[in-house]
Parts: sequence; C-alpha cells; structure tokens
Amino acid sequence: MSMLTSLARLRALEEGIAQPVATVRHCHLSDRPMVFIPLKLSGEAAAPLAAMLGTDRDRPRLLVVTQPRNRDLRFAWAAELAGVLLPYVEGFMADTETVERKNADPYERVLDAPQLIVPNQTGVAFTRLLGRSTRFRRADGPYPVPEAVPLLGRWLTYFAERAAYPGSSMMLAATEELGRHWASGQSSLEDANLAALLAWITRGPDDEAEDPLIWPPAGPATDPGFDAEVLAPAMDSESPERITEALRTQLEPTWRLMWQAVDLLAGLEAGSSVAQRWEQDRGSFSGMAVHIAEGAPPQARRDGAVAAAAKLARMERAQAAYDVQRAYDDPLVMAEYRLTGEAFAGEVIETVPDNTEGEGRSRKLRPLVVIKTDDPVRLAPGTSLGTPQRRGQGAELVEAGQGLVTLKITKGMGRGKTAAPGAVPEIGERVCYTSLTDDFQGSPNLPDSEATPWTHGGPPQEYVPDDEDAQEEWS
Repeated sequence: MSMLTSLARLRALEEGIAQPVATVRHCHLSDRPMVFIPLKLSGEAAAPLAAMLGTDRDRPRLLVVTQPRNRDLRFAWAAELAGVLLPYVEGFMADTETVERKNADPYERVLDAPQLIVPNQTGVAFTRLLGRSTRFRRADGPYPVPEAVPLLGRWLTYFAERAAYPGSSMMLAATEELGRHWASGQSSLEDANLAALLAWITRGPDDEAEDPLIWPPAGPATDPGFDAEVLAPAMDSESPERITEALRTQLEPTWRLMWQAVDLLAGLEAGSSVAQRWEQDRGSFSGMAVHIAEGAPPQARRDGAVAAAAKLARMERAQAAYDVQRAYDDPLVMAEYRLTGEAFAGEVIETVPDNTEGEGRSRKLRPLVVIKTDDPVRLAPGTSLGTPQRRGQGAELVEAGQGLVTLKITKGMGRGKTAAPGAVPEIGERVCYTSLTDDFQGSPNLPDSEATPWTHGGPPQEYVPDDEDAQEEWS
C-alpha cells in the first residue's frame, strides 16, 4: 500500500466515508457490459451452483444447478450459460476495421469488444477454473457434453487470462476497480466485501452492509448459515422451485450492488490512455476470434517454457506501461511518485529556448528550463524525463539542488531551427516532470518453441484430443 493510499484510508476512517485516490477512471467501461455473478457449491473448487448474468439491469437471467454433483445437470447448466454468453461475445465480431501495421500485414480488428464484470477477484478465479473444466470436453465419444460447452470453456479461459493482463478491461472485478479509485477506512481484505466497500463509498460504513441476511456474500462462495439453514433443506426436498428461489435471494442483492458499482465508475471521466488500452483489448479479442475460427486447439493446460517466458515478458512490459499511463493521466497517481522523488512539479522561472549543443552540422537545439519546486528530487543528472503536459516531449535532467531543477529538452520540439510554439514551457507555467517514461526494454530474443532446450523440458508436445479430456475432474 502506498503512502498516499494509507493517508487516504486514515482520512476515510476519520471522516467516515471513502476518499478518492484517482481523479479519472483508469478502466474502459462498456456501454453494454455483461454482469456475471457466479455461485459455487461449498467445499468444491469449481462445481457451479448458480449464476445471475445479463446486460440489462432490469432483466437478469438466473441459471441454477439443482443438484451440482450430478454431471448431466452441471453440463446442462454450462450449456445454458453458453446460450447467454456466446451470443453476447459473438455479437461483437461482425463489425470490424482494417488496421495497418508497420512492417506487418494489416489485420481486421473489431470496432467494439465484450466486457465481463464480476463482483471480485474470486469470481475471476472461479471463471478460470470453470473454463479449464469445460474447454477440453467433447461433444462426441465417451462422456459427451452439449456442443457449445467446449467453446464456452475457451472463452471463459480467455477472459480470465485477460483479467490478469495489466491494464486490460476485458474482464473487471468490481471490488478491485472500486478500490483503485476510492480508499475506504477498512482493510484491503475487508474491501473484498462488495456491500461493505460500496457502503464506504456512498454513505459511510454501517452494520447493515456486513449482515449476510441483508447483503449475502457476492460469491462465488455462499454464506455458511445460508448453506446449512436454507440451501441444504431445499436440496433435501428435491424441489427445483424451492432451490431456485433460495438461490435467487442470494444473487439479487449482489445484482443490484453490481449495477451500483457500474454507475459509480461511469460517473468518472475516462483517463486519456484508457482508449489506447481498449484498442489493445479489441486487437486481442479479434486475434482470439480468428484463432477459434481457424480451428486451433484450446488453450494448453500449462504453457511451455518459451511460451511462458514470452507471456511473462509481455505482462512485465504491460505493467510498466500501465503504471506510466496511470501516472500521466492522473495527478493523484503522479503524486505518489512525487513523494518518492521519481517526479517533481513546480513553476518555470527561467528558460533558454535557443540553447544549442555541438558545432556545425552536429549542432542541435536543446532548450533549457529552470523549475522551482518544493518536491524532493532524487534523480541523478542525465536521467531521462517525460511530462504529462507534453506527452511527446523528452527531456534530460541537468542538475538539481536547493529547490531548483535545470533540465534540457531533447525531443518533441519540431523539426525547425527554433522550437515549435508551445514546445518550451512558458515562465510562470506550472509543470511536472518524471523519470517514468514509456521507453521500455524490447522483447527478449527467445528460441522457437520447437527449439526449447532439454533443460527446460524440450519442445512441447502437440495437443492431440483424446478420451482423457472428457474425464478431467471438475475442479
């Protein structure tokens, strides 16, 4: 937890209401998100019990497994789920645009993409397990399942994997996104309770928000008291209507909370980098759709050494880019880096816009800027700098001390012998510069998968469907 977030939590505790820790929204929010609230059977890792889902807050769909340990009923439930989710996902594939790429062939990218919103991170984990339990199933052979189930499993796996990708908005956990924008006066563990977190944000903490009889857990686990006193007797009665109604009472309160969370996030203006990250999500979704359409096998149970290393490198670069973009988009996030000395803000008190370096043809324009700041500057001379006010500009720290910082602008000034209008800050302008830049390390040079050395398991075996796929445990 950062220092500013800790201070915000203390202030929330003192004032009795959550404090904002962001000035803009750092995730994309779809005009038509699919809210998905799963419940699982107590004591089971991924045995579905029920789900409430839909894109219309006034018309939720309730899907129930009346006997979760019955294999046929579980897969019938999965087929019902596929009947809701797959049309939603496939509805985004028709409208595309051609994207030109440098040194690569153009490709078709969807104009919009689906978005799943679950209550919490355990909902993401359940989705991942549910995907793993269904994507290798087969519609023929031993233990057949409805035809749509394996395809559902592949998409659930995709969404869960995308949820782990830094900056992605394909699958959001409501508690995580709310916690990214507001700091409550309770612990991070308590923030996982959607009702309690929303209470802190909207009206302040109260006992009602933590009462499972009023606001049941947001899933996928159910309340033990409900399991013992309501669900178990309903299942013993073998009455589908009684079981369905019992589960409805557990899901409907969370359904209302989920749309309240959506409204809160929608009330924030999106950060300027959100659209760029959503473009990447749309590109990823388009690639997955093509992958499936071309008949490629389902995602592997585990990545090979080369694939795992490449994925790790991509996620590290995405995390670094996400951190920079959030800081550039949001002064409150940038304030964290100002406290640590990785950024500073202040007033321009002097400029030398015609300063140059070198002689003759090698002479280069390098305007100097002197900034007065009260921030601690813990950056060494020569450090590369960027600024949120001029995204394309690059600078270099010349010296810092006694509340004054001198830097020289190295790029983003135009092509002329003099700086373009507005490229050099004006005297009296308040600016912010930081060592956070998007100059990241390139992709590592990795061997082809077929050349994986024996020390790392050798080349991965090609996936060949067999009857054992249908026998994988539901867990």
